[in-house]
Amino acid sequence: MATDLPHSVLFCCDHNAVRSPMAEGLMKKFYPGAVYVQSAGVHSDLEVDGFSVAVCDEIGVELHRHRARSFDDLKDWGDDISSYDLVIALSPASQRQALELTRFYHLDVEYWPIMDPTGIGETREAKLDAYRQARDQIIARMLARFGPAQSS
Repeated sequence: MATDLPHSVLFCCDHNAVRSPMAEGLMKKFYPGAVYVQSAGVHSDLEVDGFSVAVCDEIGVELHRHRARSFDDLKDWGDDISSYDLVIALSPASQRQALELTRFYHLDVEYWPIMDPTGIGETREAKLDAYRQARDQIIARMLARFGPAQSS
C-alpha cells in the first residue's frame, strides 16, 4: 500500500554493489528531488557490479559512477544513520546491521527480501535475466510502498 514519501531513505544490502545501488538509482529516477536517498552496505569491499549497471542502464538509471560505501563509511563521512526517516534493508545481513545501528533511535527499518542475482546463470544473458529480476523486484516493492513514479 502506498504511503506518503519519507524525507530521507537509506537502502542497504551486503556490499553496496548490486541491490542497494539499484534501489538508490531507481528511487532517484522515480521520485526525483522528493526524497533524499543514499545506499550503503554491511561491507564496501566491492565496486558496483557491471550487470547492475547494465540492467539499470536499460531503463535510464545511471549507476556507473556509484562508489560502494559501508555503514561505517557513512558515519565517517558525517552521514549519521539517525538522520534518515526510513532504512530499507534488501538482505538479511543488512537488516541485522540496520536494526543494531538503529536500536537507540526512533527510526523505521523495513526488510524487502530482494533476491541476490550474483552467481545465478551460466551465460551472460542468463546473468542479465537474473539481475533484471532483482531490479524488477525492487521496482515492484518501491511502487507498492511509495506509489506511482513521479517521473519515468
